[in-house]
Amino acid sequence: MTLSLDKTNLAIEWELLPADYILPDDPVDNDTQPLLAEALREGITEAQLLKSTGFIATNFGICLRVAGKFVIKAPDWVWVQETKEKRSGRRSYTPHREGDLPQIVMEFLSETDGGEYSVYPNFPYGKWYYYEQLLKVPYYCIFEPERGHLECYVWKQGHYQPLTPNEEGLFWIETLNLFLGVWQGERAARQGYWLRWWNASAELLLWGNETAQQERLKAEQSQQIADQSLQELEQERLKVVQALQEAEQQKQQAQRLAEKLRELGVDPNG
Repeated sequence: MTLSLDKTNLAIEWELLPADYILPDDPVDNDTQPLLAEALREGITEAQLLKSTGFIATNFGICLRVAGKFVIKAPDWVWVQETKEKRSGRRSYTPHREGDLPQIVMEFLSETDGGEYSVYPNFPYGKWYYYEQLLKVPYYCIFEPERGHLECYVWKQGHYQPLTPNEEGLFWIETLNLFLGVWQGERAARQGYWLRWWNASAELLLWGNETAQQERLKAEQSQQIADQSLQELEQERLKVVQALQEAEQQKQQAQRLAEKLRELGVDPNG
């Protein structure tokens, strides 16, 4: 994807929003987007990869000031690994001033054109331009959930360059040491395509219900092994009991034979 960008030098300031600044309260495009965002988050939190000073957010304002004007974009999904302090109830986040740049931002396409590819270089700026030229976020991903189509871009030499997936269709996100890819299945009563994480060994990061199911299967398998061992022990016990019974029968037969021999005047021991 070749983009022509305005190279005008911009006076960027990493300023906090004033406490009384009125943030836009735009709703998400549809009910699928929160589900996609939560699924992405859960894989991270279940694997305990979210640092205590980091945060993951959905439709959360990332802001800065350009030429004296505040600019705010709210990506559908964002992951900031380190902040200077852990704060609840954030209204917005200013990179560099409050902590690291987001390592990755994502946008989920819908029927409503949200300008995910917009390189509009003037205020209030297109999303692509904002992430690439102003924030310089290392990774930008755009996902179309209806078709399961995922595009990932890495920031290099001043521009976003497309990432190439591996043979399994997974994109390597180097700064996170994780793969990102598309998974098809059911979650939260929704059957379709989802974005998911895989670790460096290409092992899927499980959701909570999958971890519970996996543990349940392990417990069932352990119980089956234990039951089988008990059955085998019982079979061995029965064999021993049967052998003892046969030995006792043979002993009794030998005793009866010896008595008959004695009755006939024959010494059974002679």
